[in-house]
Amino acid sequence: MKFINTRKIHFVGIGGIGVSAMARMALIEGKRVTGSDTNESEIINELKKLGAVIKIGHNEKNIEHETDLVVYSPAIPRDNVEMVMAKKLNIRTISYPQSLGDVSENKYTIAVSGTHGKTTTTAMLADILRDGYLDPTVVVGSLLKRGKTNFIHGKSKFFIAEACEYKRSFLQLQPNVLVITNIDFDHLDYFKNLVDIQRAFRELVSKMGERDYVVCNPNDKMIAPALSKCVSKIIDYTTQGATGLKLKIPGKHNIQNALACLAVANILGINHSDAIKSLNNFEGTWRRFELKGQTKKRTLIYDDYAHNPTEIQATLEGARELFKNKKITVIFQPHLYSRTKIFLNDFSRSFGSVDRVIVLPIYAAREQEDPEINSKMLASGIKKYNKETYYIEYEQIMNEFNSDMFGSEDVIITMGAGDVYKVGEKILFKK
Repeated sequence: MKFINTRKIHFVGIGGIGVSAMARMALIEGKRVTGSDTNESEIINELKKLGAVIKIGHNEKNIEHETDLVVYSPAIPRDNVEMVMAKKLNIRTISYPQSLGDVSENKYTIAVSGTHGKTTTTAMLADILRDGYLDPTVVVGSLLKRGKTNFIHGKSKFFIAEACEYKRSFLQLQPNVLVITNIDFDHLDYFKNLVDIQRAFRELVSKMGERDYVVCNPNDKMIAPALSKCVSKIIDYTTQGATGLKLKIPGKHNIQNALACLAVANILGINHSDAIKSLNNFEGTWRRFELKGQTKKRTLIYDDYAHNPTEIQATLEGARELFKNKKITVIFQPHLYSRTKIFLNDFSRSFGSVDRVIVLPIYAAREQEDPEINSKMLASGIKKYNKETYYIEYEQIMNEFNSDMFGSEDVIITMGAGDVYKVGEKILFKK
């Protein structure tokens, strides 16, 4: 049974940014939705308001006999008690990427892929198509500023989806237009090497037909190998005219994201100047260089999801460009032991454009502790390139940092894919 044909769906890991988007879709379409996750969150609370029945904690009793389908987060192990119970009850289980694929089969799909920039580019495209009255359905890996949601229920044929390469998840999609923002080293806990990453992208490209489009920089040596079997039309986004483009969000990488969006707009027949106007009004998304607020002493607090060396460097160079004369403090929380270990040297060189770096303990997420790597080692590495680098325990920074320690000349950026954003919120709101 496919996602679109079901009446009752249970979501395992329903608080995840992707899974929750599909739960929203199901609720809007009038399906019964149940779900489970390990912790309460704002996303879960919003789903409850929409009618979802959600349990905190995984329990086999959460799977009801009349459930038609179970959708699970890729982070959920197959021996999860709810997954085991679904199998016992002969209920079909599909991953979140497979549910995306079900929707993609019946839509004109614009898939946004790449190691970096997927979320921002997807959100930009959402604004362009909505402003162009194309009424798209959108699934994005963050919360859009317009409506504060990760899902838009459109009524047209257009479907915009963030296409993640991890575990080759994006191969579930059926793209008519594929954006490749870039290809870089990441997810090396799954991929063997760069060639393996490029091979995954090549598999995705090879699924597409002669009437389809691949939007990318074909002259990028990292991307070129992924295009070797391409029969679709290749559109070089670097050739797009960008006269009048004045983004509110900083960084050369975001200009590249915008150029890719302009190429897609052109494919869809959207007026170029209208697309430029949408991009100039774009204010970013949740956790992508997001301005959280300003303290009473006028310290600016930003938060960013960057957790890969390339992303970090690009974001911080953009921040320095924006705040030339301010003192920038980055509070960085490494994400995953494996990523920190593999990219230790690259991480160490990524913070040279800021004034001060505070390193928190590694956010383990789905991994077990690795005694061969820790944040003190990372802090020592960063210190070689930025002498103002310090390691601080998470509890210590939450208890001791406050807004009185910073003034109007300061900018604080919390950075990482874990819960580091809570530090910025604490500085901002604690009296």
